[in-house]
Amino acid sequence: MDPITAAALTALAGSVAGEAGRQAWQGLSTLVRRPFRRGGEQEEVPGISSGEVELAALESVPADPGRAQALATALGVRAALDPDFRMLLDEWWARTTTDSATSVHNTISGGTQSGPIVQGRDFSNLTFNMPGTPRGDDRSH
Repeated sequence: MDPITAAALTALAGSVAGEAGRQAWQGLSTLVRRPFRRGGEQEEVPGISSGEVELAALESVPADPGRAQALATALGVRAALDPDFRMLLDEWWARTTTDSATSVHNTISGGTQSGPIVQGRDFSNLTFNMPGTPRGDDRSH
């Protein structure tokens, strides 16, 4: 499993306003709330978090990197101890990263824009017909 980073969790928590972000967050919430299993049996493991507290904390303050790191750590520890959780977390992460790779987020900010702006995804063979600028003295020697 690729580790789920705090940065990825922060980005995900901050994207819940969009449909894809909301669905991904809901999927993680459902997964974390599953009973903890170790060796195929449901059990509580003292001192090991299910991730629910960390998930709720990050949900309340999505931009907090400390909360995101705490959730990433809790998910990693739980995945190491619960093979079923690890498999489901891997599947969720694969779906989430695939879904986010297909979405487009365009943002323009900061003052006046003075040139053409192209927003979208997967462009190829673009041509911009911009007026030429004088090149000055262009004599060959």
